[in-house]
Amino acid sequence: MALPVHMLLRHSLMMCLLLHSLVLMSFCLHHAATSCSRNCYCTESDGGGKTVRCSNLQLTEIPQDIPNDTRRVYLDFNHITAVPANAFAGLPHLVELDLSHNELSQLEPKAFRGLGSSLQFLDLSSNKLVKFNPEAFEGLRARANLTNNPWHCDCSLQMALPHVDLEPASLAGIVCQTSDPEETGVQGLAFLLAPDIDLCVVMKRTTDVAMLVVMFGWFSMVISYLVYYVRANQEDARRHLEYLKSLPSKQTKSEESSTISTVV
Repeated sequence: MALPVHMLLRHSLMMCLLLHSLVLMSFCLHHAATSCSRNCYCTESDGGGKTVRCSNLQLTEIPQDIPNDTRRVYLDFNHITAVPANAFAGLPHLVELDLSHNELSQLEPKAFRGLGSSLQFLDLSSNKLVKFNPEAFEGLRARANLTNNPWHCDCSLQMALPHVDLEPASLAGIVCQTSDPEETGVQGLAFLLAPDIDLCVVMKRTTDVAMLVVMFGWFSMVISYLVYYVRANQEDARRHLEYLKSLPSKQTKSEESSTISTVV
């Protein structure tokens, strides 16, 4: 009887250890999915979802360990310079994202990919954004704060805005610090408040001039070909005429013979 009891105890111990390992593994996975990002402060809201505050932590890049059940992320007052593609793709429940007061100068294409169906507010104010990249906002329909950035207003911006799905009021935050061409007078104005200004007029003029140059080139080629063709025909006609003039003696004898025959 001792042997079966010993084996039973051993089997029970192994099962307990296995169960303990499974519980510990489940806890670790849950903790990894829902724990707070390193050095950040997290709170749980009454309605569910997590708020992650990473403000003023001297961060230079977007944290990669933000819990996937996060609904609000505050990354303001840091030193983040760029938002890479898919930076927030693992946060399907995010409704608010604050990136204000950083050193953002670049938003890569698909920077906010995966947030189109959830994000409601995006704060990019007080950064160093100069060029407006519509591919970075692809799919976003959120309300955005784009104020206090050194926006450069040019033809590419004018052509990009109609293809952006952000709330129209958000785009009023694009205030032109510089412009191309400079003489348009949009500096210091909200771009959408100057609808009569066409920043593509220089490009259109350049395109028109290029078209005129091309047309003039083709016209010159056609004229040159016609002149060459006429001159070549004239030369052939001259040679043929000279050839005909080289045969008058034979023709005259034939005509004289025909005249004598007629007289006889």
